[in-house]
Amino acid sequence: MPLLSNPGNKEGMGKPPFTLISDPQAIERESMARIEAEVPEPRPFQGLEWLVARRMVHTTADFELLDLIRFSPGAAEAGRNALASGATVLTDTRMALCGIPSRRLEPLGCNAVCLMEDPETYRLASVLGVTRAAAAVDVALGRGMLDVVVIGNAPTALIRLMEHMLAGQAEPRLVVGMPVGFVNAAESKAWLESHCPAPYVTISGRKGGSALAACVVNALAQAALESE
Repeated sequence: MPLLSNPGNKEGMGKPPFTLISDPQAIERESMARIEAEVPEPRPFQGLEWLVARRMVHTTADFELLDLIRFSPGAAEAGRNALASGATVLTDTRMALCGIPSRRLEPLGCNAVCLMEDPETYRLASVLGVTRAAAAVDVALGRGMLDVVVIGNAPTALIRLMEHMLAGQAEPRLVVGMPVGFVNAAESKAWLESHCPAPYVTISGRKGGSALAACVVNALAQAALESE
């Protein structure tokens, strides 16, 4: 059945009973304005931290996140500075990688990679008997890619990263640690919050996900672009 070229015009039927905003930039501006209206001053975060937290709420429509987001001191600034200087962004999933558009990274001289499909990751996971997410962290360590590390799905990746950091083998400039789920997700993030030697952004509890982790990088990259 062919699509109507102008749906909703037949005798006024089918029109939305609200004012439709269709311009993408206008939608984003209005969304941010509504978030700010619902979270008046004094807000739980200020400055760059608020820009990141606001983007996280925008991504999920979940205001409860404002009670769960955790920044280590200076982490937002450290992440922005890392991106401004041309960082490598390592993600734990293709989904997170797809959520960080090159139009934000390329002007900063940054690149984003995911090693989950790398042949060496498959080989190492088999040899060590670990998840591919954990093996990918090992591969990234060997290639000097643990710079800005974005984990939104796999607790095993965050646990492996913590092991390398606490052994003094890795010094990321920012860890975005937000694995989602019921097994080891909350626990791995609690470990990150209590012992991470690097700047970090995390979410307490079970919530998280690739979209949330990616949007943190997007907010920091946008801040880096605007500060140039």
